[in-house]
Amino acid sequence: NHTGSTYHIGKMIADKVGGEVTEFFLPKDFDDFCVGCTLCFTKSETLCPHYQKLQPIVEAMDKADLLIFTSPVYVYHVTGSMKAFLDHLGYRWMVHKPAANMFRKQAVCVATAAGAGTKSTIKDLTDSLFYWGISNIYKYGIAVHSTSYSRINEKTTKKIDKKTTAIANKICKKEG
Repeated sequence: NHTGSTYHIGKMIADKVGGEVTEFFLPKDFDDFCVGCTLCFTKSETLCPHYQKLQPIVEAMDKADLLIFTSPVYVYHVTGSMKAFLDHLGYRWMVHKPAANMFRKQAVCVATAAGAGTKSTIKDLTDSLFYWGISNIYKYGIAVHSTSYSRINEKTTKKIDKKTTAIANKICKKEG
């Protein structure tokens, strides 16, 4: 729900790519933990006890050409709410019930930290996206050395602008 450094970088990429944007914020828009009932694997994801809350996000993802996942570093991993969200989509992994529409999508994973941990946080995100069948996944992790976007130094903001432009250009080249 916090719109800090990670959010701003994700938004910069979205703005540079252009197009319609649908945003979701965790845990505000989805806050349930997977209960391990396995109904999504064995029968249907519609039987998940959290299906109704999850469905608007899944529908938006299915309609999108580009997915942008952002997470600040929390003890060298994604936030708990992001982990809970990704757990709910385990049924979509290639070994279970892959969604063919994921094969044509591009995705970006963004992680920021005041210090270290972006690499492992991005791995948490890219593991799920890769196993959903998304082959074009762009990664951007950066230590911003701040807990507030407005306090990031000018050298770092210029670096962020340059990198987000490069990512957006790659995405636009592969559009369609």
